[in-house]
Amino acid sequence: MSRIISGIAGGTSLKSVPGDATRPTTDRVKEALFSRLESWNVISSARVLDLFAGSGSLGLETASRGARQVLLVELAPKAVSVCQHNATKINEALKNDVVSVQRGKVDTVLSSFFDEETNAPKRTFDLIFMDPPYPLTDQELAVTLDKVSRILAEDATVIVERSSRSPEPIWPANMEKIAEKKYGETRLWFAEPVQG
Repeated sequence: MSRIISGIAGGTSLKSVPGDATRPTTDRVKEALFSRLESWNVISSARVLDLFAGSGSLGLETASRGARQVLLVELAPKAVSVCQHNATKINEALKNDVVSVQRGKVDTVLSSFFDEETNAPKRTFDLIFMDPPYPLTDQELAVTLDKVSRILAEDATVIVERSSRSPEPIWPANMEKIAEKKYGETRLWFAEPVQG
């Protein structure tokens, strides 16, 4: 069972998704990831999007650490149910409805963030987590990243979590990698919008 590491809801245990369809981020990787994000000062008051959320643990951790708004996006019914349970628990601990859950395909949800007539983004995010399932192809990930690149706030940070055996994601032209780190079977890529 995972837990919230730090912040207002620190120590709160989170429900895990039953079965092996999702792979939870290990506590070791989570601690290293959040240590880096805290040092970059990107969590406080951030609008956070957790795509392929699983149990929602990454997005929920940001809520505990001061994010302003967190949206967990998940398609699998069991995972959605776990996300809703965990979101309720964290919102109660925060005494505020910071976390919400949206069920749906990631690309469909991302498309809903754009105006149908102008294709301009209706909302933007400061911090986006992407932990796609292994079967997602590099090309499918590239399509999703292209949509993500168009809903980024000016100083946004994107974190892509993949198997350490996966190739580097294909970054859209308006997004650039700023760092990467391998932790055993997991590799994290950090990217941001191209400035200027």
